Amino acid sequence: MENGTYFYFMLFENLGYKRYAFFCLGFILYCAIIFFNALIFLTICFERTLHMPMYVLISCLSINSVYGTAAFFPRLLTDLLSDTHTISREVCLLQAFVIFSYAANENTILMLMAFDRFVAISKPLQYHNIITPRVLTVLLVINLVYSMVSVGTSALLTARLTMCGNRLFKVYCHNYEMVKLSCANTIINNVMGFFILITTVVLPLSFILYSYVKILIICRRSSAHFKSKAYETCVPHIVILLNFSIAIVSEVTLSRIVNVELPIALSIVFSLEFLIVPPILNPIVYAFNLPDIRKNILRLKASR
Repeated sequence: MENGTYFYFMLFENLGYKRYAFFCLGFILYCAIIFFNALIFLTICFERTLHMPMYVLISCLSINSVYGTAAFFPRLLTDLLSDTHTISREVCLLQAFVIFSYAANENTILMLMAFDRFVAISKPLQYHNIITPRVLTVLLVINLVYSMVSVGTSALLTARLTMCGNRLFKVYCHNYEMVKLSCANTIINNVMGFFILITTVVLPLSFILYSYVKILIICRRSSAHFKSKAYETCVPHIVILLNFSIAIVSEVTLSRIVNVELPIALSIVFSLEFLIVPPILNPIVYAFNLPDIRKNILRLKASR
């Protein structure tokens, strides 16, 4: 194998029999992610009363979770049972593309959800004229296209690099880790990575923060009933947002900022949080906290 043609996942070395325990845990988590997200998506899809912008965006989160984890869990489970942990450069780039386009999509979908709640609470009478199906479709298409194009461009820039190393100290392919293995000039890659970070993480989080501050100000001036309805729909979004934001900040900090040596187990947990916790937490939070979804899930279960 030529240097740079294949990469080696070094963290799978010397796991011994522990790999079977990790395999069982990973398999259970993956099945749970698919089940819960499919349940949310099918409930929203088949229940016409849930064909509203807020619920459409929740179903988009579920689709995105299945999309992102499909690039991670099957490969992880295969590596846990395998004695060789190599991956071709092309497949590695594809995995990195899917995982990080999932992360970009997740953050921008959360931004659209914050915008939807802001309009619903600040302009309730004009809401249906502002957030129309056409507007929502356009926003979702722009979100999807931008995430795919920006992350895809970063992957193509990495593909052109000459690699002088092939050891990845991760359990999945990470674009920036591949860039660090290159002996070529990586200024363009670093600038592009910083640009993607600003446009898919910093700007959406800033807009989300602004939206919820405005919502809180509006709620303070409103009736108790209005506050109750606003908090009922906003609290699940805030929980999901905080969880994903912490996960992304942990991943970015570990890969780009921090140079200190962390225990391997702790490093793996921090780097995988955004791929494991949000996909399983999102549907559970929405199923238990939004009455319309919970009621229709129970109805769907009872009908069977």
